[in-house]
Amino acid sequence: QVQLVESGGGLVQAGGSLRLSCAASGRTFSSLAMGWFRQAPGKEREFVAAISWTGVMTSYTESVRGRFTISRDKAKTTVYLQMGSLKPEDTAVYYCAAARTYSGSALKEYDFWGQGTQVTVSS
Repeated sequence: QVQLVESGGGLVQAGGSLRLSCAASGRTFSSLAMGWFRQAPGKEREFVAAISWTGVMTSYTESVRGRFTISRDKAKTTVYLQMGSLKPEDTAVYYCAAARTYSGSALKEYDFWGQGTQVTVSS
């Protein structure tokens, strides 16, 4: 089993920045690809960014490309989402997720999920 804990959410003004972290632990964490998803009130959960186990492959949804950066530390136990030039439409609960293979935006391929962290961007 893999446990994922997100942190770093909060309230920020439009144009500001935040860095989300996702700490992973558990016996089966090795070789997992990671992703970030978000869910706004009344909307479906949507893909934000993904990174492979090695960190070589990354992908982003078009609306955040150039503003957000996904990365993972060398120990591969923490994944980050650096968010810049934030917009009110980025407001959502952000979830970290883990998959056994690099899955990009394929939400159903992610087997483990964190509890989410709220990001609110004021205009």
